[in-house]
Amino acid sequence: MKKIIVDTNIIFSTLLNSNGTTGDLIFNSNGFFEFYSCDYMRFEIRKHWSKLIKISKLTDEEMHDAYEKVLTKINFINEAIISPATWIKAEQIVRDIDPDDVDFVALTNHLKGCLWTGDKELYSGLKEKKFRCVYSTADIVKKRYKQT
Repeated sequence: MKKIIVDTNIIFSTLLNSNGTTGDLIFNSNGFFEFYSCDYMRFEIRKHWSKLIKISKLTDEEMHDAYEKVLTKINFINEAIISPATWIKAEQIVRDIDPDDVDFVALTNHLKGCLWTGDKELYSGLKEKKFRCVYSTADIVKKRYKQT
């Protein structure tokens, strides 16, 4: 199975519409992909919790239930296990794209996986720099259906 590192945008999309494409991919890709993310992503979700509830029109309890379901599909990795050299390389890659995404790029390199992002600027910037492996949602859909 392919290791896919998901960024916060993908989780936001899944929480806001679990029946949409990203939700379908997260919940129905067993046997195709193994999903990973940084521990930091949980902090990001909590930081934007009120905004997620407002946009989704879910109650706090409903959002909590949706969040718990998403968490069961993702393997979380503590960023502390990533080597300093990997961090430095990731910082160099994202410094002129979006430094806030350094965690996801570092984890992608550490796991030798592929980054799935909903951030168009990050996607384009990484593609331009010939980053090892970055996917949009459309790319992930193609990969999954290619394997069936």
